[in-house]
Formats: sequence, C-alpha cells, structure tokens
Amino acid sequence: MKKRLFLLDIDGTICRGDALIPGAGAFLQAIRRQGGRFVFITNNTTRSTADYIRFFRTLGVDTDETNYLTAGQATIRHLQEHYAGQHIYALATDSFVKECRRHGLSVTTNARDPAITCVLASYDNALTYEKIKDVCLLLTTRAVDYIATNPDLVCPVDFGYLPDCGAICNMIETATHRRPQFLGKPEPAMVHYALQAAHCAPGEALVVGDRLYTDIACGLRAGVDTALVLTGEATLADVAASTEKPTYIYPSVTELRQDLLPEPTPARPCSATAVGHAACL
Repeated sequence: MKKRLFLLDIDGTICRGDALIPGAGAFLQAIRRQGGRFVFITNNTTRSTADYIRFFRTLGVDTDETNYLTAGQATIRHLQEHYAGQHIYALATDSFVKECRRHGLSVTTNARDPAITCVLASYDNALTYEKIKDVCLLLTTRAVDYIATNPDLVCPVDFGYLPDCGAICNMIETATHRRPQFLGKPEPAMVHYALQAAHCAPGEALVVGDRLYTDIACGLRAGVDTALVLTGEATLADVAASTEKPTYIYPSVTELRQDLLPEPTPARPCSATAVGHAACL
C-alpha cells in the first residue's frame, strides 16, 4: 500500500445523514487492517469531537480524538491565536459555542455587547432570522472582523441537501457586502496538522471527499493526492467544468478500497504430500 494516511471527509463520503454509506465501514476496517491510519477532516461544525466519537460508536466504528481534525478545531486555533481575551459574536450551534468556550474563548450570542471585535459564522441548525439580523447589524454598523468556519454551500442529509455555512454567508454578503475569511477546507491547515501529527510525508497521504471546491481543493493546496467519490455533491460533469482536478475518481469508497486496499490473496491450501515444500508456499 503506497498510502498510509487517509484524510477523510465525512458527510457525503463516509456518511449520509446519520448512516454509513454502503461499504464505508469495510473501507475503514481495511485501512486499519493494513496498518494505515484515517483522520476525519470535516467542515461540519454541528458536532464536537466528543459528539463524533459517540456518533461513530453508534455506527459500530470505534474512534478517539486522534481520528478527528475539524473546521471547528482549525477555527478555534485561529481565534486563540488572534482573538484571545476579545469578545466574539458567534452564529453557530450550541455545541460549537460550548466548544469555543471550553477552549477559553470569550464567545457571546448577545449582539448588543459593545466589546465585540469579531463575528464568527458557522452552520447553525437552530438558525433564526433574528440571528441573521444580528450579524448584519454588527457587520454594517461596527468595525468588526468577520470569520467563518467553512465555505460549503450545502450539507447532505437523507432526503437531499440543506444550506450549509457558505450558503448562510452568501445570504449575509448580499445584505452587507461583507465576505468572511473562511478557515476550514479548502484552506490546507487541517491537512498540515494531520501530516505533522502522523509524522507523514505528503506523498504517503490521500485526501478523500465528495466536494471539488473544499475537499479536492484542500488536498491540492496542501500538495497531497486526492480522491473524489461520487456519493455526495460533485458529479462527473462538475469535474469536467472545474479547474480543481482530483488525482482519482471513484463511485464510492468501496471501489477505492478495492483499488488501493485490496484484500490479501488467500494462501493456496497445501496437499498432504506437499507439506513443508515450496509447492505449498
């Protein structure tokens, strides 16, 4: 096996909604069986690392904190480096707000706080028009910075798609003419963190995802080979029209497993007369 570190998107690649995509469990098992390692690099900020560990356990996949690098973690690192001690307004899930606070960030959901210096936008499954109004108010009337976790336009669910952080930010940009600095994929930070933690060279890693403009672009910017799977957002027509070309294209991770992680060929049974001789090896 030429690849030993698999950097995997989750939504549309390994999971669809709250279920594993067919063949994904066998793919993860094959990586471990052949001595490889997988790390989920996801732009989904609706779950903390602890949430993901519990989620995958319900699907029969045991993981720990070393199996995850999220856009939320990349964002928290950035905020710690640049906004420590400052007040940050967050349009985000309750889970992500708690995660930010757990890492020592002064995050508020009160747009009237006069000490706010930065607005953080993320996917929010409890989004309200009042929250959109608060963000527009801050970006229009205050000299605040503007950061967002990820530019994904949609997130896959069992019936299709829902608007993701990128779509929310597009709506806000239409009203305020402010565009955020995105910190998740396609920025290469998560790939670089994963390579460092695994002491892995770029040539030994593979980014696997279903989006050209986040997953594949992230791998390209990090100098890592990429594999596009067609179980999520991108189609072959999208590939033809895009400047972001993946190294490989597969219908799903099942075909990727069969190609890069083939099952070992069973040893040929030995005959009673051949035991101990080269004929049974």
